[in-house]
Amino acid sequence: MEKMVEISNSITLPAFLASPEGKDTYPGIILIHEIWGLDDHIKDVTKRYAKEGYVVLAPDLFAGTPIENAVSPSLFAEMGDPAKRDEAQKKMRAALAPMQSPEFAKDMIHKLQMCFSYFEKQEKCNGAIGVLGFCFGGSYSFALATTQPKLKAAVSFYGQAPEADKIEAINCPVLAFYGEQDTNLIDHLDELKNNMKKYKKEFESVVYPNTGHAFFNDSNRNRYNKEASDDAWKKSLAFLSKNLK
Repeated sequence: MEKMVEISNSITLPAFLASPEGKDTYPGIILIHEIWGLDDHIKDVTKRYAKEGYVVLAPDLFAGTPIENAVSPSLFAEMGDPAKRDEAQKKMRAALAPMQSPEFAKDMIHKLQMCFSYFEKQEKCNGAIGVLGFCFGGSYSFALATTQPKLKAAVSFYGQAPEADKIEAINCPVLAFYGEQDTNLIDHLDELKNNMKKYKKEFESVVYPNTGHAFFNDSNRNRYNKEASDDAWKKSLAFLSKNLK
């Protein structure tokens, strides 16, 4: 079963919901999109996890924000073209500027907490709820783990780690995936490991050699790495199966 739904709590949040057929109950996954928003790729990934026995909710976090429709894969492609890079970088910085405000982050967390509350009331969800996200979504998977104590598992695909003083609040196991060539994140991975160890958090990281950012996105031919993607898929399923009970 798959459909668009609306979640309401002071605001209305559109989301894509996919779940197994039948009357049984299943663990829930909040699946957070990349910077491109709730696109066809994210809907496909949502359906893939649903086929593995999860109720999966992918919210459109950018709906109604200044980010909605501001960033596109074509703009990202321009950044890879030497002739267009400078102008594309200016466009990208302008498009993403609203994300730097504390109000934006607060809004994103509020929406994710709405998703968590939605699952708590869903008859088809058995109450075990995790979060999984990619890039922007990977960063907010970390962020939700620091703000929702009832979360059972968090999976981050190439996301920014939370600030060190927020890690103490994490109350669930965390699995993080990275590409070796994604130096913006890899350069801080040891610090993240040390902070996770300092606060005695259950944390596992996987780094794929000769691989960059967004390696899981099979709609992006320039970034997709099938070997890394397939391995991360299997590891994420094993992690979720272990922790969402």
